[in-house]
Amino acid sequence: MAGDSPSAVPVQLVEQPRLQKLKEMFISKFGSAPKFYARAPGRVNLIGEHIDYCGYAVLPMAIEQDILIAVEPAQTQVVQLANTNSSYLDFSTSVNNIQINKTKPQWHNYFLCGLKGIQEHFGLNNPTGMNCLLDGTIPPSSGLSSSSALVCCAGLVTLRANGKTLSKVELAEICTKSERYIGTEGGGMDQSISFLAEEGTAKLIEFSPLRATDVRLPSGATFVIANSCVEMNKAATSHYNIRVMECRLATKLLSKSKGLEWRKMLRLHDVQSKLGVSLEEMLTIVEEVLHPEPYSAEEICKCLGISLEELHSQILSQNMQDVSTFKLYQRAKHVYSEAARVLEFQKICSEAPANALQLLGELMKQSHISCREMYECSCPELDRLVDICLQFGAIGSRLTGAGWGGCTVSMVPTDKLNTFLKNVKKAYYQTDGQRLAVENNSLFATKPGRGALVFVEA
Repeated sequence: MAGDSPSAVPVQLVEQPRLQKLKEMFISKFGSAPKFYARAPGRVNLIGEHIDYCGYAVLPMAIEQDILIAVEPAQTQVVQLANTNSSYLDFSTSVNNIQINKTKPQWHNYFLCGLKGIQEHFGLNNPTGMNCLLDGTIPPSSGLSSSSALVCCAGLVTLRANGKTLSKVELAEICTKSERYIGTEGGGMDQSISFLAEEGTAKLIEFSPLRATDVRLPSGATFVIANSCVEMNKAATSHYNIRVMECRLATKLLSKSKGLEWRKMLRLHDVQSKLGVSLEEMLTIVEEVLHPEPYSAEEICKCLGISLEELHSQILSQNMQDVSTFKLYQRAKHVYSEAARVLEFQKICSEAPANALQLLGELMKQSHISCREMYECSCPELDRLVDICLQFGAIGSRLTGAGWGGCTVSMVPTDKLNTFLKNVKKAYYQTDGQRLAVENNSLFATKPGRGALVFVEA
């Protein structure tokens, strides 16, 4: 159940080669054995891109790839972090003085986000130090949420090491907030699915209040993830945060035009709920109120009746100060239409009509077109990969995650899966030496996996 805290599962390490290997590496690194292990999965978002931070429901599932951390609470007030991947350097710091460097999103800073979030939530004056060894199987910067899985896993580790408990929902909310320490204005989807996922089912995740509903995916199709091999680091780029800001500005202009208290309105969902209209009606309002040409900062000020100084100090965030034009019509149009596609996707899954796969595939295709043209968060490689996947038999295919690189997700008839994988591998990966080098974990079928948990040696 979503209300419970993540479970602690007793395991026989001999039956878990990965845990056994992690334990051996931990012993050789720290000279003693770990007391417990925590795991948080990555996720693939099936539909509902860039709408969680606008207040709208999304439809992800957890994947088998994850972050796994072996932990030994320490007597000292020091956190020592090591990684099984030697390209990630060791790091240690005092637990009483957590400094998170926003300018360099290094791996340990994501761990510190989760640690700090739990410490602040409980007001821990004397937090426990820890030795931690991390092992990750989620490809980094691939849009499968490796950084949020790390934040979640660190939050869970800190919670357990300090003898505290929280529900999965509370943990998801704390980890969403604490990831913002690194400068990413995320909406909460990644952290929520990481904690709330259950094996065998995708989830419709709604916000304010956070809740998750099972979505049974249709039989006869398999979801396949393909990595474009273009890395996009969300925290290191301004693209992502500019989109968040454009949605906020669109919210304010739409609110003002409808006589709402625009200063209090932050998310596109707020406008819809205040007006009490449907998503389709919101799309009509966008057409009436906003123009497709980009807005200058001056024009936004004129529409809102404020000074440039006020725009910069009250509305735009620190890293937006030198952005000069904003595409409000396109961003709002994407958000409201994508929010409608999510609800339609859920409805088709629950009603399961005979042509369910075709209908879902169509929604995925529309979602990709909107991400490419209205939200402009695709890239040439992602577009090419989507085309290749559709050409070789996918019923639907789209970018997944923030975009600008990362992965696509495709829905493939299960009986065509093997030929599909072979053909995509040949068409996308084997035409390019660099991609070939990483293809082994770049293309894989996936099933809905389970959420975060703790393992203890039986």
